[in-house]
Amino acid sequence: MTDVRDVIDYPIAAPEALHPPAEWQELRSTCPVARVAFPSGDEAALLTRYEDVRAALSDPRLSREGLASPDAARVSAGEAEGIFSSPMARALNDEGHERWRRMVGKWFTARRMAALKPGMEAMADRMVDDMLDHGSPADLVEHLAFPLPVYVICAMLGVPESDRDLFKAWSDTFLNMTKYTRPETEAAHGAFAEYMRGLIARKREAPGDDLLSRLMDGADADGRPMSHDGLVATGQALLLAGHETTAGFISMVTAHLLSDRTRWERLLADPSLIRSAVEEVLRYDANGSGFGMLRYVHEDIELAGGTVRRGTTVVCSMASANRDESAWENADSMDLGRSPNPHLTFGAGPHSCLGQPLARTELQAVLGVLLRRLPTLELAVEPGELQRHEGMLTTPLRELPVRW
Repeated sequence: MTDVRDVIDYPIAAPEALHPPAEWQELRSTCPVARVAFPSGDEAALLTRYEDVRAALSDPRLSREGLASPDAARVSAGEAEGIFSSPMARALNDEGHERWRRMVGKWFTARRMAALKPGMEAMADRMVDDMLDHGSPADLVEHLAFPLPVYVICAMLGVPESDRDLFKAWSDTFLNMTKYTRPETEAAHGAFAEYMRGLIARKREAPGDDLLSRLMDGADADGRPMSHDGLVATGQALLLAGHETTAGFISMVTAHLLSDRTRWERLLADPSLIRSAVEEVLRYDANGSGFGMLRYVHEDIELAGGTVRRGTTVVCSMASANRDESAWENADSMDLGRSPNPHLTFGAGPHSCLGQPLARTELQAVLGVLLRRLPTLELAVEPGELQRHEGMLTTPLRELPVRW
């Protein structure tokens, strides 16, 4: 690596929940390939510029599968090796990445998600009813941002929504970088896999009209069905990604729009901006994409910010890249009509987020319902009082107090 400097503890704390770390701008300017230390103590390279992050996420010489290598950096001391060395990750890798994405991705197209949008809006309406019954002020995370994505992904997969507390506990264990020991993490992986094996066994006996049941009967272009371990891992991965990340996005988008109420008023005046507003807040948010995406470098690679050597673990900060002044006009300003908007919040290249059509559709549905039902919605605390869950790979808001 070029631009050697002191090792920086990573992740870098932000001064407030809705503002970026001050170090980002300095790193992009003076040290775009920086040495960082994870909570485990292992070192990695941090990329902060848009051009470098996009290149790293798209270059086949940097892979996610390589993170299972013994020399890959561990994020948490609770991980035996790399963060992608869990049984769930190994099972998905065994399916073959491109094959798995083809089999699962056809169920996450924008067209299919659009067909689900009326149901999402109807459920959001019912949750707003419950929040109104609770009275003002209320926590939007508790009443809407968390339960709605759980309902949606459980309905898609055919998973009992009543088990959502189990998913939350497992998710917290997998995503926390400092709280859990290796035995606790391994026990959580085992319990989650056992739960999913039991669910899939019941679906084999009585298939339903859900994604897991359809994957059991489906096959790839060569006529091969997904393996049993692949189905278990797929159910785990989609449940985790389908509720945790989207719940964070819902609360974050709402918080940013209400933190400067002229933004909310603009959408009330012109709801046609909802789609572009969602994309702009996804770009603008300082912490919504959390830790960033990890890659393992299989051979030396030259980036605009410097050379990264073979065997290095790279962390791509999409959130910093989305604020790169060289890539965006008025990068630190929120423009609800910004277009085009090729932000990197969902990644880039072959490992970009498979569920991004689902997340986008849920965000647009929720925002439309809130604007229609609660036009007077506002924060019940000062924006600077909002707090995120620290020590997590994702950094959702702890709560979002609102009133109307």
